[in-house]
Amino acid sequence: MIHNTKCECGHQNPVATLLCESCGKPLEDADGTLPLEMRYDGMARRSQRENPGLLDRVWNFFSSVKIAIVLIAITLIGSAIGTIYPQENTFLNMDPSVYYKETYGTSGHIYYLLGFSHTFESWWFITLLFMIGTSLIVCSLDRVLPLYRALSKQQIRKHLQFITRQKVTYSGPVESDGQAWVKQASEVLKKKRYRVHVDAEGTALLAEKYRFSRWGPYINHIGLIIFLAAVLMRSIPGWHMDQHLAFPEGKLVPIPDSPYYLKNEKFTLELYSEDEMTDGFKEKGIAVPKVYETKAVLYECKADCDDPSKEPVLEEVHRQDIIVNKPLDYEGLLAFQFDYKPSLRLISVKPSLRSVETGEVFGTFDLSMDNPKEQFKLGPYELKLQAYFPEFAMDAKGTPITKSNNPVMPAFVFLVKGPDVAPEGEPFLYFPRQIDQANFRQDEINGELGRKLELSVGSMQDVAFSEYISYLNIRIDRAMPYIWVGTTISMIGLIMGFYWHHRRIWLRIDNGVLALGAHTNKNWFGLRKEVSELLGKSGIEIDPKKLDKEQTEQLERIENNEENEVKST
Repeated sequence: MIHNTKCECGHQNPVATLLCESCGKPLEDADGTLPLEMRYDGMARRSQRENPGLLDRVWNFFSSVKIAIVLIAITLIGSAIGTIYPQENTFLNMDPSVYYKETYGTSGHIYYLLGFSHTFESWWFITLLFMIGTSLIVCSLDRVLPLYRALSKQQIRKHLQFITRQKVTYSGPVESDGQAWVKQASEVLKKKRYRVHVDAEGTALLAEKYRFSRWGPYINHIGLIIFLAAVLMRSIPGWHMDQHLAFPEGKLVPIPDSPYYLKNEKFTLELYSEDEMTDGFKEKGIAVPKVYETKAVLYECKADCDDPSKEPVLEEVHRQDIIVNKPLDYEGLLAFQFDYKPSLRLISVKPSLRSVETGEVFGTFDLSMDNPKEQFKLGPYELKLQAYFPEFAMDAKGTPITKSNNPVMPAFVFLVKGPDVAPEGEPFLYFPRQIDQANFRQDEINGELGRKLELSVGSMQDVAFSEYISYLNIRIDRAMPYIWVGTTISMIGLIMGFYWHHRRIWLRIDNGVLALGAHTNKNWFGLRKEVSELLGKSGIEIDPKKLDKEQTEQLERIENNEENEVKST
């Protein structure tokens, strides 16, 4: 590190500055001949502080390009591992703990146990993305601030060592007056789209063009930071969803982590006829779907959304027919047709309560399989729902249980009150399906009450059932616009850095001797060519290769070696 940072011009420079901020004189290796370090015009970065504290050490860690490369490499390896087997979020009605072992054997089971089955939602992957974003921010600030100071405080008349130790340099006498030579050179450079600055004496010049290209990498970093922030925002509830949900016909299904409900009013399946199918499908006897469509209605919950004891207040907001590649689209929510499955399922029935002896009908009511009402008034009788078993079964002790919440074998237990019934009421077991009534002996269980009253459905018109389950891929991605913004900004930065190159030319004339130095961040051949043309139009013919300090020194070494060989011979 540099301790004595005061230049002979009187300017006091910050610690670790390699070049004087005012005149450009080298503060380290002042007697050297190698080209100067011009990355930030010698400006000091915060990561180069002496005796760094804890905060400085953290800053130094994230400002290291090597650390950034390691983090990116680890993230890429983790991403590659995450694509070996399917991720859990792509499963539909499958148990991950069983699927990986049964499908991929021991390697799949180890893959699941190590947590790679949900790589892209794991804490370590999100932490890596956060660290890469932090590294981008710190690396950019650590470099863009000294670069801004260097470019915004450029002096026209630079120190002679600054000019002669550039990679592209020329020194030699000029025949004309210094001011006239500089004026002529400025006109030539302006035609080449340089912005030219001449000092008050008229004998020194600074010309530059395409300075904006130096900001390209940092604009690219800004775009990448926005991109990574948008990816991380997907973990915010309600910002991202990619789920496969089942929607039986006629059933209202809530969409998780959203205020929306979706109802499959009708699923339509159209198959190819035998004349339309190829011979291969005909021989296999496979039914090939031609069109499958879900008539969907989207509702938004307006009140009582999180109260399970109350019915949510829903408002229809969108209605659309969903077919393959034509999803339902409403305010960022997309519902894609993914799959279907034939499944005969009860939705609701309209049983009637009647007298067994007289046949008198006391009333009819709607009985839903998903969310049945708790109380019904049918003439002089009152039915109160005491228990509901969607898939009725008996445990080892003979106690009624339900195997699942799907109405496969629905059973209802009502408490009946009314004429010829005990004052406290009597229980009545009801199976909507006749086969279940026979298998579980409904009439015997109901006993005396079953010989007085019966619940039955008059016709199939009083039965609502679904034939298919439609599987939809529900997607919400509120971060996608920000991802596109970040990608666009990043692309703009890449274009700025790739297609334009920052070029600067310094020259000064002292006592009839010209000293010229030039620097660019890319395309040194083009810069040497422009300098050669500038000197040529001023009467100084020189090969562009001779302008390269390193190449010139190499050529001189070769010529000296050849001369020594000749002398020795």
